[in-house]
Amino acid sequence: MNPTTTALVLIEFQNDFTSEGGTLHGAVAEVMSATDTLPNAKKALAAARDAGTAVIHSPISFQPGYYEISSHPYGILKGVVDSTSFVKGTWGCEIVGDVAPAEGEIVLEGKRGLDAFASTNLDFILRSKGIKTIVLSGFLTNCCVESTMRSAYEKGFEVYTLTDAVGATSLEEHANAIKFDYPMFSKPITTAEFIASLAGAEATSDASRGY
Repeated sequence: MNPTTTALVLIEFQNDFTSEGGTLHGAVAEVMSATDTLPNAKKALAAARDAGTAVIHSPISFQPGYYEISSHPYGILKGVVDSTSFVKGTWGCEIVGDVAPAEGEIVLEGKRGLDAFASTNLDFILRSKGIKTIVLSGFLTNCCVESTMRSAYEKGFEVYTLTDAVGATSLEEHANAIKFDYPMFSKPITTAEFIASLAGAEATSDASRGY
């Protein structure tokens, strides 16, 4: 994995999901605990930063009243509205401190739905930076992560997904997506494999320069 043409995309690591007291934390807490979702994401982020890999944060947010979406939402967005989640200016909408953006890292604006490409300039950013490979982590395993994965695959990017740095509302949904859907649209790997791949690329680069 070439660090200079790779981007780590962190999807919705916001307090409403990740933190005790978050509106949706109870729904994902079991999977987060079982997979060490947040600690693994933190490790992946640290490795990406060390390797000089691009980091992109993809939060979702809405104005109070959710005027950006239908007045009669259904499905997953209805759950967001009913739980009053991801409202701009609230603690729940903030990216959790463990993976908070560092200076120079990109924070996408405009994500209002599931696919991180759909209502943002993610595609433009990736192509303008010469990114060919994207590595996905975040929430939900079978929703926003999978939606973004499918779009990235269709757009011709090489897509990897960190299977132990994603979270869902049940272990069954999480496992099902990783087993059946992820291999169709990405290369599922663990955080440890991602870190090793970056380290291997750096070692190869250093050797080619005679270090």
